[in-house]
Amino acid sequence: QVDSQGGVIVTDWYQNPQAPEERIKVTVYILSQDLRADGVRVAAARQQRSGNGWADVEVRAGTVQKLEETILTRARDLRRSATVTG
Repeated sequence: QVDSQGGVIVTDWYQNPQAPEERIKVTVYILSQDLRADGVRVAAARQQRSGNGWADVEVRAGTVQKLEETILTRARDLRRSATVTG
């Protein structure tokens, strides 16, 4: 789901085929048009399969920060590319 007016992106649950016993869901908040560390916030939820469904577990340390850095890096690359070709 994407709310371009509010700057929110919500993913579906993602299951890595190599780790079928866990899944992750990510929400990205775009807080600014400036490509700064405080302009993007990520929230992540992780679950592991238990005997009768899915149970919430802690997101691995550094995951949220890594996602924020990756998003900002990619956005900078896209902006640079648009500037060169545009």
